[in-house]
Amino acid sequence: MKVSVQGKPLLDVLSGRKPERRPIWFMRQAGRYLPEYRKLREQAGSFLELCYRPELAAEVTLQPLRRYDLDAAIVFADILVIPHAMGLELHFEEGEGPILETVRSREDMRKLKPSGNSHQIKAVYESLGRVSSKLGQAIALIGFCGGPWTVASYMIEGGSSNRKLSKAAAARGETWFRHLIDRLVEESVEYLSGQVEAGADAVQIFDSWAGDLPETGRKEFVEKPLAAVVKGFRARQPDIPVIVFARGVGHGHSVIEKATGAQGISIESELSMQWARDRLKGTIQGNLDPEILLGPEDGARQAAEALVATMPMERHIFNLGHGIRPATNPEMLNAVIETVRRHDMSKMAG
Repeated sequence: MKVSVQGKPLLDVLSGRKPERRPIWFMRQAGRYLPEYRKLREQAGSFLELCYRPELAAEVTLQPLRRYDLDAAIVFADILVIPHAMGLELHFEEGEGPILETVRSREDMRKLKPSGNSHQIKAVYESLGRVSSKLGQAIALIGFCGGPWTVASYMIEGGSSNRKLSKAAAARGETWFRHLIDRLVEESVEYLSGQVEAGADAVQIFDSWAGDLPETGRKEFVEKPLAAVVKGFRARQPDIPVIVFARGVGHGHSVIEKATGAQGISIESELSMQWARDRLKGTIQGNLDPEILLGPEDGARQAAEALVATMPMERHIFNLGHGIRPATNPEMLNAVIETVRRHDMSKMAG
């Protein structure tokens, strides 16, 4: 069992301790906006090869830490590692995203294998081990998985889509669909726990399409599965903090926080940070609009300043409301980080 180490700002905030500084990291901080990433991606030949070659995945994970004054690294992988490891064919088309073999019936469910001993899962664990050995003492390492609803929607649709088939299966409450959600809960608990054993200090669950379902469906297929993953994970790794990102649920984040008991709730850009500050009990992560990073530097600095002025650093992890856009100028992140650091230093000095 891995135990949290005091002195890492990300872990301090998630554990309710006053950090030495506001923790900063960015969703998709390792990615196509970085020229060094594009070079390594070309060398690897494919996105999946980059994910499953631990020496390359570790290098990609570490690249942003060399450029920026960050407080966390997040292992380079994909939320579709679990279905791929369960035996579904997966590949990525340039400009189109993932193409995944589908699951749409009881017969399809029977074909799914346990993921734990797969080369895909083992590769992610090895990547985590390589990164963990190279991080400074104050930098946390984050493992992650997709939320059961989001991963199930990819498995049903066969890739990115409007999730029409998935929402129909949820609305009908089909037995095979319920079994698929339950199976993904089990696989996610195992996967997250294994990531901790491999070196992760904290984990994040990305339920990227959580806001797609109406209230009844959200309770059954977003809130309950997320709560089950966190409960199962906590039974295995009681000292490791969990961040939940149920994107698009708006004011429903308060329900997600209560249902899961997660130490951190990550919020999208569209939600008011003032609302989150006043209604959520624990640590809040986010919610700078990634589109701001595509505009002028002054605008990005002003938005970052306004955000951190709203949130005390002992309750906030500075991040985006979603991932960094590929067209982002890498220097924009330095400008934003500098703004946050300067604000916090002035507050502490005052």
